[in-house]
Amino acid sequence: MRVKDFDYDLPAELIAQHPVEPRDHSRLMVVNKEKGELFHALFKEIVDFFQPGDVLVVNKTKVIPARLFGVKEGTGAKIEILLLNRKETDTWEVLVKPGKRLKIGQRVIFGEGRLIGELLEILPDGNRIIKFLYQGLFENILDQLGQVPLPPYITEKLENQERYQTVYAKESGSAAAPTAGLHFTERLMDQIKAKGADIQEIVLHVGLGTFRPVKAENIEDHLMHTEYYQIGLQAAETINAAKARGSRIIAVGTTVSRSLEAAAVNGKVEAGASWTDIFIYPGYTFQIVDALITNFHFPRSTLLMLVSALAGQELMLKAYETAVREKYRFYSFGDAMFIC
Repeated sequence: MRVKDFDYDLPAELIAQHPVEPRDHSRLMVVNKEKGELFHALFKEIVDFFQPGDVLVVNKTKVIPARLFGVKEGTGAKIEILLLNRKETDTWEVLVKPGKRLKIGQRVIFGEGRLIGELLEILPDGNRIIKFLYQGLFENILDQLGQVPLPPYITEKLENQERYQTVYAKESGSAAAPTAGLHFTERLMDQIKAKGADIQEIVLHVGLGTFRPVKAENIEDHLMHTEYYQIGLQAAETINAAKARGSRIIAVGTTVSRSLEAAAVNGKVEAGASWTDIFIYPGYTFQIVDALITNFHFPRSTLLMLVSALAGQELMLKAYETAVREKYRFYSFGDAMFIC
């Protein structure tokens, strides 16, 4: 299967620079994957498409202030890094801003020495492993020295940093937000519960690999990034009970979809924590996810391939063509799609 088959033309002015206020007033495209039909609504109306017994699964990860600015020890040269994945207590996989060089053993000073990073390893993909030295609690230091990173296609300043967090964000660890969840309000979630649906939380810490372009010509040749996920016993039991009775599992975002499918064994979700590099594209048979709430994704991206696996490639490209024609807003702060 060719990567170019997942391309589409997107005018730059459709890339959303600011979130809609209130959160649940973004537009919503409803895609009926069985009938091949498209409907237009507002996100706050998504409650009308829920049924008693549905299980809505959300990712409660929280974006950390992962963007750090420091200077090289001895030279004073400025350097910027982005925390990606926590490998051990004080050891992180990081991305160094392009054009900035670090050698093994070299140190970077942040906050006038309140935080020091030492380069331990350079990975094959160009990312680095850095060990941090500090006194006190790392999270407190990071809150004071770091900045919440926004995707590179958002070029305008975000006044309220909390708008890049979901209302249910709890577990710190992501370098990017699970953006499908940005549309939810607490009131809307209460309405979904009142409809007779259950809401369960899992965790997948989002790395920047989700934004990396697919450079291979054939999908099968693409090397997928890895991300850390956790699924609790209660969530697994609730999901499995719903599957057994024939109720729908509705995933909020591709992160939830990847987590649930990675943890699936013989049609059931296994509780636990692990790393996954699962790559879902057309031809994949979903074991757990029945419906998906998601945003509009990059051309030629693994995220577009995932939603095409659920809805069908032809229908999904039709939906994207419609979204462009109807001037939907795209990417992180853009509008939403409900594949059901």
